Amino acid sequence: MVHHDENDKFRIMTLEKFFHDPNFLSGLCGLGAFGVVLLIWLALIENDPLPARLKSILDRRDELRAKDNNRRVARTSNITRLGVVKKIVQKLKLEQDKKLDQIRLNLARAGYRSRDALFVYLIMRVIFPPGMAFLGILMIFVLHMFNLQPAMGVLVVIFCGILGVWLPRIFIKNQSQKREKILSRSMPDALDLLVICAEAGLSLDAGLDRVSREIGNSCPELAVEIGLTAIELNFLPDRPKALQNLADRVPLPGVIALTNTLIQTEKYGTPLAQALRVLSSEMREERIMAAETKAAKLPATLTVPMILFILPPLFVVLLGPAILRVITIKNGGH
Repeated sequence: MVHHDENDKFRIMTLEKFFHDPNFLSGLCGLGAFGVVLLIWLALIENDPLPARLKSILDRRDELRAKDNNRRVARTSNITRLGVVKKIVQKLKLEQDKKLDQIRLNLARAGYRSRDALFVYLIMRVIFPPGMAFLGILMIFVLHMFNLQPAMGVLVVIFCGILGVWLPRIFIKNQSQKREKILSRSMPDALDLLVICAEAGLSLDAGLDRVSREIGNSCPELAVEIGLTAIELNFLPDRPKALQNLADRVPLPGVIALTNTLIQTEKYGTPLAQALRVLSSEMREERIMAAETKAAKLPATLTVPMILFILPPLFVVLLGPAILRVITIKNGGH
């Protein structure tokens, strides 16, 4: 113990001599002064952000150029493919269909307005029936995926061919219905914005253009339709025809009522804001009535799920313990 105490005292004395050494104190002061000067120099030095900004701009420019080149390559390949499709359609004379205008209108209602979409749809109507029939033959007679009699297999192949005839039409119809649901949800908001624009003194063309820009983020589909109508109002000589085109592209009751109201205001010169306000209130009442109708149908709709999925577990929970106790008593009695 005495030896350890002497070692501790020696270490303490050595550290005291070291810290009281003038050379150590001067070195510590010099190091502190150097740190203070360094901090002041870093605080006062001018950090020019221009090189970093120029570098970021150059990097962004190179990135945009690369994206543009990739887009051009993709566009070139698409043009090449569509050129082949157009040649096939022209050789088969599919453009001479009497219902071509109705097909183009159906594609527009589904959101496909380009001429290329028409060519692709026509070629799909030619490819799908034999393709589906070949798929049926491959699955039934080659791979033997289904154990069917030859006569039944032939009927299945014929059914696949008929299904191939209807598949493009079913797809376009499904896309049209989905798009109409999206447009119907956003139509009241767009009409309210149009009422505000009319009350602010904007003309019909300017109001439609402003509404299309305002709802572009919430509903791009409706923004495209309203913007296209605004463009047609500016360029077509027949303004009612431009409004009627909107009703043809979007065959919703609210849109048809809107176009009829706008055509009447254009024809008879009635105040636009007042007519739109009345139409907006009627559309809002129709939405409330539709919601009330769905709410009234809810009990009848929930009856079958309640009988199938809710009542059986409820009976099991309520009667299960009693049944188990009865079984236990019977087994104990034996």
